[in-house]
Parts: sequence; structure tokens; C-alpha cells
Amino acid sequence: MEKVKIYLEKDFTLAEVDDRIYSSFLEHLGRAIYEGIYEPGHPCADENGFRRDVLELIRELRVSHVRYPGGNFVSGYDWKDGIGPKENRPTRLDLAWKSIEPNQFGIDEFVDWSKKAGTEIMAAVNLGTGSPRDAGEMLEYCNFPGGTYWSDLRIKNGHKDPHNIKLWCLGNEMDGDWQICQLNAVDYGKKAREAAKIMKWVDDSVELVVCGSASVLQKTYPEWDRIVLEHTYDEADYLSMHRYYENEGNDLDFLASFVDMDDFINTIVSTCDYVKAVKRSRKRMMISFDEWNVWYQKKQTPHDWMQAPHLIEDQYSLLDALVFAGLGMTLINHADRVKIACLAQLVNVIAPIFTEKGGKAIRQSTFYPFKYLSQYGRGTVLKPVSKSPMVETRYGDTPLLYPAAVYNQGAEELTLFCLNINQNEDMPVELDLRSFGRLEMIEHIVMDGKELRAANTFADETRVCPHVEKVVAGEKNVYELMLPKLSFHVIRFKVK
Repeated sequence: MEKVKIYLEKDFTLAEVDDRIYSSFLEHLGRAIYEGIYEPGHPCADENGFRRDVLELIRELRVSHVRYPGGNFVSGYDWKDGIGPKENRPTRLDLAWKSIEPNQFGIDEFVDWSKKAGTEIMAAVNLGTGSPRDAGEMLEYCNFPGGTYWSDLRIKNGHKDPHNIKLWCLGNEMDGDWQICQLNAVDYGKKAREAAKIMKWVDDSVELVVCGSASVLQKTYPEWDRIVLEHTYDEADYLSMHRYYENEGNDLDFLASFVDMDDFINTIVSTCDYVKAVKRSRKRMMISFDEWNVWYQKKQTPHDWMQAPHLIEDQYSLLDALVFAGLGMTLINHADRVKIACLAQLVNVIAPIFTEKGGKAIRQSTFYPFKYLSQYGRGTVLKPVSKSPMVETRYGDTPLLYPAAVYNQGAEELTLFCLNINQNEDMPVELDLRSFGRLEMIEHIVMDGKELRAANTFADETRVCPHVEKVVAGEKNVYELMLPKLSFHVIRFKVK
């Protein structure tokens, strides 16, 4: 195998990482809320019914924002059902996921939970069955100090201080025929614009995300995005993107998913810039990639009406974790335009954290790449110059070695993330870091293994986890490494 060369120049910068790309998502779906983050009576539950063991794992991930309450759920949800005394809250049919919603957890509980989790909130308003007026009233309830009907009701419900939620989604996937009250692009664009106007009149400090295409598979993609932006460009701050990947039978194609995500981002950025030109605008539209993950959608099974069904509880393997790492690295490599990204979801539902009712919580394999990207992927993104062998996949030419690099000047640390998707051979790598002067390698974390289908379980919760390699000793500026086949790496340097 020929040597791969990676050059990192200190001045070849892309952008500062926005901490919000390390965000996640909780929807009233399956066991994400009930039996996930909220389980009164659990041995680890606090006085609010929040599971302390789950809170601890979420803090370990350093999640920035959590998107709530949906997702498809939000398009049929009346937020007023989830406030006030719990004994007075109605039990409803959730049409999005064919479930029973008891409304024992709503926006006030989520605010209280978020404070304990150390996260901020990315709230979503209902633009399916809901109206622009409903959106404005929810914002008034959450953010207005007091002296009005909705703000005084929040105070009466036990929250004197405003929630101060500053990031809001205007609906969810409104182009999808699975969505409650699906809209075409023109009708959604008009409705979103009017909701945005009302919301910014209530609180002009909020930032708003409009719905982009729900998938690249939509027949209206990317025309939907263009039309929506032509209606909302002046009011919106971000355009949303959603994309999920699953193994459709070819491991190499699955490992190459990062190439498709890269193409998707480039297409949407081009669409945003086209509308900017049409509008003669000085504003540069940014991206909120507020749903991304590995999700085996074809494996889902139907269920009867019930509360908190075991729904979309994918068990993630080492192979899934490698693909996941490549997707997360791609978000870093687009930090100039992707300012928000939400791993969908956080607990139980296609999630890095998995719980059992009344029992323990474990880390899935995907927990670890998110943790290390979040922990060490903060700072200035560099633009690596990489000479890697290429291979043909369903997405076109694909590098066998994929890098992403972040320089944290305050901590004087350089972190290189590498994904090796070579299925047959270890890869020799030369890292040329001479522009940084002398460096010291301080840590080398690896995820790899012989069993690609291995996964963590409640019986064996550490079957898939990273290990630490011996670092190259001494101060250097050129490093020679051998990276095992099918592996994810976190290589950290102290800049002297």
C-alpha cells in the first residue's frame, strides 16, 4: 500500500467551529422521552423524574443544544397540552408515530431538564396543524418577561424567569407526504414567512430555521429549497438539512456515506447562494443540519396504539460507528456554512445512549465518535491537503483515508481525526505538520476491531469501545504512522 501524505498548514483555515454542530434531538417518539430521559420511579430518577444516569452520559457528550419536541411529532402537537398541572393535561393520539401521548412532559419540563443536562434548547413550532399565531404565542409563553396572558401563565406554572429560548425551527419536513398537513413549497414558504414575522415581533433576538428538503430522495429536491428561500430569505437565519444512511448490502458503499453528505451540503450551499444572488442580498444563508445519523429505516415494524412503544431502537455496530465518524467529520469540514447540526436522536431512538426500563443506561458504539468529535473538535478548522488512494463507490471517487483537523489555539492543541475505510490493508501515513513548529503527540485514540458487526448490549456494554495507542515519543513536526484497516482515529498534539 502506498503511503498516504497529509499536510496541515497553520494558515490554511476554513472557519471556527460553531459549538452548536455538537447538538442533538429529542422527540416524543418511542422511548426517547418516556423511559428515556424521564422515568419517575426509576432508582436513578431525581425529584423531577429525570434519570440521573442518562443526564450524566449526556453531559459526557458535551451536547450543545437539543432540538425539541420534534420531528414529525411536532406537526400535530398542541404545545398547550403539555403545560400546567399534570393531572389536568389531556391524553392524545399521536398520529405521527401511532402512539398514545400522555402529555406528562412538556416545554416547562424540558427547560428544567436542559438546565440539568447542561444544554441549550432548539425549539420547534407546529406549522402543520398549527398556525403562525400559535407559534407566536408559544414564543411569548417561553420568552416574554411578564404582564401578558401567555407570559403570566408561564409564571403561574412555576417559571418566573423567561425560558429565553433563542433558536427555533419553523416546522419539520413539511415537504414529506408522511407529514401531518404536508405543504407544497410555496404554501410552506408563505406560512413560514408569516410565522417568522410574528415571532421576531415578539422577540427580535431569536434565530429561525426554515425547512429544507426532508431528503435528497424527494422529487422536489432541491427546487423546494430554492422556492422556500425565495419566500423566507429575509426572515430566516438558517435552512435545515436532513439525511440518514443505512447499509444496503455493500459495506464499502456504506463506509463512503461521507462523500454523499459532502455532495448534499455542497448542493444546498449552492442553492442558498443562488437565492442570495436573485435577492441581491448581502446576507449569507447558513445551514442547520438538524437531523443526521445512521438509521435502518427498512427494518422498522408496525405497532399498535400504546404509550412509549419500543420504536426505532437500532443497535449500533462497530461498522455503524465508523460510518457515523465520517459523517461527523464531514460536518466539521463544512464549518464555514454548517453552523448547527443535531444528531437524531439522543436516547433510545436511533441513539448513542440506550436504556432499559427500571434498569441501566449504556453507551452504544456511536457514543464514542460523537464524544471525541465534541470534545476535541472545537477551534479553527484547517483544510488538509491529503494524497490518498481512491476507490470507486456508489457515490463516485472516494478517498480510502479521510481527514479532518481542528486547531485549538487557546489550548495550544492540534487534533487530527482520520477515518480509514480500506477493507484489506493497514495504511502507512505521513503527517507533515512543519508549519506548527515542534509538536508533541499527547494522545492517540483508536476505534477498530475484527468484528464489524459487534455491538454493545446490556450484558456486554463495552464490547465496542475505543482504545489508546502508544504515542510517538519526542518533539517532531513530521510523523510516520500505520493506521489499521477499517478504523477511526483521534490524534492529538501539543503545539510547542
